[in-house]
Formats: sequence, C-alpha cells, structure tokens
Amino acid sequence: MPPPITNCHSPVFIAELVGRAGYYKSHMRLDKAFLSVSAGMLLGFACATLISTNTAPWYQDNAPGLIRTIAALMFPYGLTMLVMTGSDLRISVWRMVGHWMITFWGNLAGSLFLVGIIAGYGGIFDLPAYHTEVIKLATSKQVVPEWHMIFLRAIGANWLVCMACFLGTSGRDYVSKVVGIWWPTFAFVSLSLDHVVANMIFIPIGIWHGTPGISVGLYIWKGIIPGFLGNMIGGGLFVGAFYWYLHLQGAGEVVVDGEAWATLAGGMESERKQLSDEELGRKRGGSHKTAV
Repeated sequence: MPPPITNCHSPVFIAELVGRAGYYKSHMRLDKAFLSVSAGMLLGFACATLISTNTAPWYQDNAPGLIRTIAALMFPYGLTMLVMTGSDLRISVWRMVGHWMITFWGNLAGSLFLVGIIAGYGGIFDLPAYHTEVIKLATSKQVVPEWHMIFLRAIGANWLVCMACFLGTSGRDYVSKVVGIWWPTFAFVSLSLDHVVANMIFIPIGIWHGTPGISVGLYIWKGIIPGFLGNMIGGGLFVGAFYWYLHLQGAGEVVVDGEAWATLAGGMESERKQLSDEELGRKRGGSHKTAV
C-alpha cells in the first residue's frame, strides 16, 4: 500500500530538525563552511534563468505580471539544488554570526565567479534583448527603490526563503521536499522581493553590462547592507525565533524518528573528539619518527 499523502513531519518535528541542522552547520570546519561558494553558483544559475525568461518584450509591455509569474515558477530549482546538496545561504550567537560571515563571503565568491566567467566572458546576455533586460532588472532593484524599501523587501524575501527551507524539511521523500521548497520560493520571486544572495547575481551582472547609475559603492551601501540586515530579520525573527518559541520553547526533549538530540549531539562530540585524538596521535608519531 502506498504511504498516505500526509506522511510528513509535524511542525514540532520540523522545528527540531531545523535546529539540529543549524547546530551541525554552525560547527562545520571553516573550509567546509566557505564552500558555500557553491550556493552562490547554484542560485546564480536560477537567477540567469530568471533574466532569460523575463526577456520577452511583448509580455513586458502587455502582460508584465504574467511573465514575472512564469519566471518565478522557474526560479525555485536554484534553491532546490542548494538545499538538497547541503549548501549554505550565508549555538552560540557568536558562532552563528561567524558562520554567517564565512558563508556570506563564500556566496559572494561563487556569485561573482558565475557573473564574470560563465555569464560575462561566456557572453550569455550579450544579445541586445538580454542586455536590455539585464540593465532594466538591475535598475529596478538598485537604482529606483529607496534604502528602506530594499530593507523591507529583504525582510519578506528571507521570510519566504526560510519558510521554503522549513517546509522542505517536512518531507520524508525527495518529491515532498521539492514541493515544500518550491512554493514559498515562487512567492518571493513573483513579488520581486530582495534577497542579498540573489542580488549578488542581478546587480553585479548589471554592473558588468554598464547599467547607468550603479557603482560598486552604491551596491554595497544600498544593496548589500539593507539586504543583509533585512534578510537577517526576516529569517531569524519571523521564522527561526517564531517557530522555536511556538513549538520548542518549554517543550522539553523532542524525539524525531526514535532519536533524541542529546544522543545525536553526544555522538557528534565523541566523533569530533576521536578525530582530534587521532590527529594528535599522528602528529606525535610523525615527530617521533623525525627525531629518530
């Protein structure tokens, strides 16, 4: 008999699993955390698809909402690849902030690689119609809105992106996870909200194509800063803190699929200690051989 369609984790279990994933990611080695460079690249491919789909002059003039909706339906494959491969979009507070900083620079490095090498020198948007759309999109996201508008849009963007990750965690199989990720991501893109990592593609590619009125300094002040701060509030407060308080605060130990977090965390710490002891032993052995 096939499993019922309601075979998914409960909200309490989802909150617990998201918390466990956060603990694991915050304790990653620095080199692995910086490999979030792949997240910038994977999301960059979806951003490029969005630009390509939006390059439809007749629809832009006569049905802009429709073409935006169609493009938004395509975009979530980027976040799906990102989540399913374990990449990062950017616990103690300091450990969390440190992880954010490392993944931020990794995301930026991956995005700029895609902008410069794949899209830029690859000439993906060199044809006049694509060139025009790149400039139009970058202008609408960076030149036209005020600082506070980008900040507020960024709150909504990461609220929905984190909801996508939250709902994706509810699934027990691949299709369920993809469906959970897809629709909140579609909502964020269809509303043209601002996510700091997605804009690491849209604005730099606009600069590459010579968009009037956009400089690196403007992008940092009016793009990265309000986008980063808004994303922190949208994801951290409206999803992370809210669902922790709603489902986990005062709930005691939560057992998911027969495993308690204390057991898993203890196992991680034991494994980490064992690896450290083995590394120390190898170093001592190497020193001893050298001395002999």
